[in-house]
Amino acid sequence: MNPERQEAYLNLIERVLTCPNGQEPEVLSSRSDLIDAGFVQMLIQISASMAREGDEDTANFLVQLARLLGKSLGLSLDLRPAGYSSAKG
Repeated sequence: MNPERQEAYLNLIERVLTCPNGQEPEVLSSRSDLIDAGFVQMLIQISASMAREGDEDTANFLVQLARLLGKSLGLSLDLRPAGYSSAKG
């Protein structure tokens, strides 16, 4: 994945996490060009990082988003990376 695309993924994730509740679909659709397998993988990586930092709510939100997007894209991904643990999942 090229650095520019990776940065765009991170920016989109940040926008999703900071937008008003309920506006996530609009934020994602505004950059539908970024919604692909790489974005889903980045969601998983960031969720694992959030879980390691103790932010389980954000980690769980990102995992759920990755599942939803992955399903809509027809992807089959391991959504529990090494180091991720959650009693809620």
